[in-house]
Amino acid sequence: MRPFAIAGIQMKVSAVVSNVEMMKLKLDITMNLYPWIEMVMFSELCAYGPLTHTAQEIPNNFESEMQAMAKKYGIWLIPGSIFEKSDNKIYNTATVINPNGEIVTRYRKMFPFYPYETGVTPGTEFCVFDVPDVGRFGVSICYDMWFPETIRTLVSMGAEVILHPTLSGTIDRDIELSIVRAMASVNQCYFFDVNGLDTGGTGRSIVCGPDGMVIHKSEGTEEIIPLELNIPRVKRSRELGILRLGQPLKSFRDHLGQFNIYQPNVSHPYLDSLGPLIKPNRLEKLTELIIKEDALEHPTSSTHYKGDGSL
Repeated sequence: MRPFAIAGIQMKVSAVVSNVEMMKLKLDITMNLYPWIEMVMFSELCAYGPLTHTAQEIPNNFESEMQAMAKKYGIWLIPGSIFEKSDNKIYNTATVINPNGEIVTRYRKMFPFYPYETGVTPGTEFCVFDVPDVGRFGVSICYDMWFPETIRTLVSMGAEVILHPTLSGTIDRDIELSIVRAMASVNQCYFFDVNGLDTGGTGRSIVCGPDGMVIHKSEGTEEIIPLELNIPRVKRSRELGILRLGQPLKSFRDHLGQFNIYQPNVSHPYLDSLGPLIKPNRLEKLTELIIKEDALEHPTSSTHYKGDGSL
């Protein structure tokens, strides 16, 4: 196995007009400046922005244009994701294109950002692919990484690098940066997280190594992030431990057993007690909703709502 060069492109994303031509220009610039790059990745929903009315069937012209760009430069290309329309459903879908311009695989985001990413159906299949003589790569999108099972599954399938297009424009970006470091370290893998700008996010893309250390962190401006990853570091970390210390993947393997929370037909009373997955509302309205639900479930209850937000 040999080192492998990846470039992330952190660029401004419009929700009003197509960003495809700008993506192509950014690719031209990237490959002109850094002709040694072998893979390029854009941010989540970079091509058309975060509104579901842009959803379209796949395959489509966007994929064809990206296939042509990948073949033009002989690179692997992950052009972020788009909203895919299929069987009256909408998915958040990323495409992987090889240096011959061929589509290798597609990935549908498993965890849409509910209750905000409304109208988007979760995908059901994990996605890994091999770059010959380099290693195995896994694809994850944005909110997926908040669920450790997703990255752990990709790694259990052999992924050494997680490619993670993101659209994060909210105030929890600092938390996400810490999650990237955590996912990289507990799974002993490279984690390449690329965010957009404007309606595509607040930037601050981040790349971490298999020891959880930050290799690069962007700020809030447009940037091309060209990095050469030493893929054999992953195997060495997994064999000898993080900093020659913890070996979490081996420990997970050796202690793998029945985790009851994942078993079918098992009740989860505490999780069920957390209430519905809805957008937070003002306290008064939330309290009214709780009271109404309680009254329906317990019509003889002596609990009364005082009208001032208290009970």
